[in-house]
Formats: sequence, C-alpha cells, structure tokens
Amino acid sequence: MNASCSTPHFADHAVQRRVPIELNEALTDAVHRVRFSCPDIARRVVPGQFVMVRPAGLQDPLIGRPLAVYDILMSHEGTPSGIDLVYQVGGKGTTHLARMERQQTLDVWGPLGNGFPAASGRPLIMVAGGIGQTPFLLLGKETLGQAVFGEPPRSVQPTGRVFLCYGARTASGLVGLADFEDAGIETKVATDDGTRGYHGLVTDLLEQLLDTLADAPGIACCGPARMMRRVSELAGQRGLACRVSLETPMACGIGICFSCVARVRTTSQDQWDYQRTCVHGPVFEASQIKWED
Repeated sequence: MNASCSTPHFADHAVQRRVPIELNEALTDAVHRVRFSCPDIARRVVPGQFVMVRPAGLQDPLIGRPLAVYDILMSHEGTPSGIDLVYQVGGKGTTHLARMERQQTLDVWGPLGNGFPAASGRPLIMVAGGIGQTPFLLLGKETLGQAVFGEPPRSVQPTGRVFLCYGARTASGLVGLADFEDAGIETKVATDDGTRGYHGLVTDLLEQLLDTLADAPGIACCGPARMMRRVSELAGQRGLACRVSLETPMACGIGICFSCVARVRTTSQDQWDYQRTCVHGPVFEASQIKWED
C-alpha cells in the first residue's frame, strides 16, 4: 500500500497561494462557511480532497488546519475558480478564522488527499454524521453528472439517484441541507432527539433506505468513528462497496508528522499497519480499516 512521492495527490504536487477572503459567514453558532478565489487549486480538486488553511501572518497557532473542500464555484467562462469551505469552530485556529473579515488574507495549500473515486454509474448513498457532510456536495454533483472535477477532468459515469443520509444530535446541527437539495440530491435526516426527520440513529435510517432500493448502491461515509464502523458493517453484510473519509486529526497535512495515522488492514483480516490519513487517505475502502474495539 505504499505510494511513491510522485503520487498526484501528494504534497509535492500541491499549490500554495495567499488569497483574500470573499465571504466568511456563520451558518450556525458553531459552523461557518469561508469563500475565496483560487483557480490554481480549484481546477485540480476532486471530491473528497482537502486543503490546509492558515490566516496569513498568524504565529499562534503556527500550523494550518485541514478543511474538506465543500464546493467549487465556476467563473463566467465555466471554469473552476472559487472554493467554499465549511468548518466547525472549536480550537484556536478555527476560532481565529471565524473572526476574519472580507479582504483579510489566508495562506492555502492543496489540494491534498486522495479523494473519492469517480462515479461508476451506480446509485450512491452518502452517509454523514455531525460535520461529516462537508466532503459530499461535490461528490453528489459529480455523481449526478452536473460537473466533472480534476485536472485533467476525470472520466465519470453519472447516475440518476444520489442520497444523503445525514444524522445529528438535534435539528440545529444539520448544516447545508438546502445546498444538497438544490443539487438534486435526495436528503434523509435523523436526529437523536427527534427534532427533525427520523428519531434515532442515521445508521438505522440507512438500513431502511437500503431495504427499498432495487439496484445495489455504492456507499460513501464520513463522520464519527462509531457511525462509520456501523456503516461499514452494514455494507459488508450486504456485499456493497463502501468508502469512508476519515476525520483523523491532522497537524501538517502533508505526511511529515505522522500524527494522523489510521490502522489499515494489509494482507489479511488479522494483519494491519499504520497509514497516514493525509496522504494515503482520507478516503479508504471501509473493509480496509481496523476499527477500534
């Protein structure tokens, strides 16, 4: 599973730019959206990749923060030009980012990570928990045939149906549903407290949806590890392809620090090794991951 340093999504192929903020808005009390123009990065992005972001000139914290690319904005000529990131405000770095205003500058480098494979013509179910919806808007659009991403644009076999199963503790934690609905993605939500949608776990909602589909779908998943493990189990039981985007905390984002390692199976179910989420992932086949007991 080792990859050479020439792998296209490794850091030696990343672009670094200093960009002014065009939009930085609160979507909820804890979740914000930031937008900037950067054609050099935007045209290279494929769904599931991330960028490292750091307020320009900031010394504390010194390192950037990894944020999934949420959306790509097109120029008047129809070419990728802008990037939207949706992020949860928590630590020092994201708190500082949330306070920044238009025209203040960010240092951004990417795209990084491997991303999701191109659509293969099968229906797709995207399962998200918490802030795990952020890698999925681009994936849904591409799978529906609305756009093609990457440089050069990758070959895609679109499908007519894409679902988002999205779970949160309460209704206020469901972020960006209108973006998915506007893209033609069929949304189904679950909340722990029953304030919106299905009252219960999003994995139960997934089971219900799987029982109604005649064609075997692919599954993409991002969110809490416990949720992803259950989705992986459900996919395995039904013989469905499933890929997970790990939310392992990253420090450098380029494979140097080894702080984001995940346990990945090697030649058998009993053997595994550590792989760096930032360069070998963040997307893995669910069956590869050795989940914590």
